[in-house]
Amino acid sequence: MRPEPFVLDVPEADLEDLDRRLAQTRFALDVDNADGRYGVSTERLRGLVGYWQHDFDWRAQERAINALPMFTVEIDGLPIHYVHVRGKGPAPTPLVLSHGFPWTFWDFHRVIGPLTDPAAYGGDPADAFDVVVPSLPGFGFSSPLPRSGVNFLTTADVWVTLMTEVLGYDRFAAHGGDWGAQVTAQLGHKYADRLLGIHLTSLISFPAGWNSDRPWNLLQKASDAASPENRAAVVAWEKRRVGHLVPQIVHPQTISHGLNDSPAGLLAWLTERRLAWMDHQQPFDDVFPPDFLITTAALYWFTQTYPSAARYYAEAATHPWQPSHDRTPVIQAPAGLSVFLDDNPPGARFDWLPAMYADVVHQAAHEVGGHFGAMERPDDVVADLRATFRTLR
Repeated sequence: MRPEPFVLDVPEADLEDLDRRLAQTRFALDVDNADGRYGVSTERLRGLVGYWQHDFDWRAQERAINALPMFTVEIDGLPIHYVHVRGKGPAPTPLVLSHGFPWTFWDFHRVIGPLTDPAAYGGDPADAFDVVVPSLPGFGFSSPLPRSGVNFLTTADVWVTLMTEVLGYDRFAAHGGDWGAQVTAQLGHKYADRLLGIHLTSLISFPAGWNSDRPWNLLQKASDAASPENRAAVVAWEKRRVGHLVPQIVHPQTISHGLNDSPAGLLAWLTERRLAWMDHQQPFDDVFPPDFLITTAALYWFTQTYPSAARYYAEAATHPWQPSHDRTPVIQAPAGLSVFLDDNPPGARFDWLPAMYADVVHQAAHEVGGHFGAMERPDDVVADLRATFRTLR
């Protein structure tokens, strides 16, 4: 398992093919949808596609991405891409950051600098981390997948091998949001002896949320538990989040045929998730500038990994979680939580991870922020990571 340096350099022929496809986009008729109630409006998509075709500078994005030290390695037959930035401090703590969908490793680009070099951002060098940001198997450059059955449970196994056998860390810290929170929770459950602790930014359904014959209803428990006066608000919150679950759990390959063939369609599908799941107390274009949205779509497009990324949902539903032990709490590693208000059902309590599941050593509740903590509120995520692991190093 020898890691190899990785440099992103998309062939010119792929860029020319993309340009042709963008130019030939057939935009859908869209009536009474200025507010996006039916999904990403044609007006919004037309503007993004036009920017992608005429103004977006992919090579500039490549240079920014290549400024990070990147590597690839094969683990258990899977190609794994990762960023590895050494910390600047007396004893940096190894930390693996796990992303979700429709994220990529690039979702963490705003926190890597402050985490690895605190002094450069006005912090204490003693809080420095060695930061490792892998691409989930089947996402981006961790592709192509040679087999089915890869999900957040198997990813946790791969991460332990990456951090200990490939990179040589005896113990490490772990953080994640969305699918990354599931991976991180599984690390804290199965591999607590290798973990200094974990930190989560997402309301997770671990451990049993996917162990259901109706996994697309995994958010329904929020509305079922809501008070009568709060139920309508909770249902509206659920509606913003469930549109991708059924197709990606039940028939991910079918929708993949369209999104793997149309860059405009792919951009719309990925952008919808950002629009629906962020906290709109913040200006959308400030949090997710067009360059970022298009870079994200391009990373999925050039690697043709929307199909395998979508299957991550189906594989979670197909291969239920099995406990590795019967101890309490389920997650044995110490846990820190960043709770962002808009990422939780209206009226939800902030102590959403019961003591039976985790030993919570640090918790911070933030009134501003949604599902994409590292992009929406990077300073809060950095501060919470430092606070969580300051006593666990």
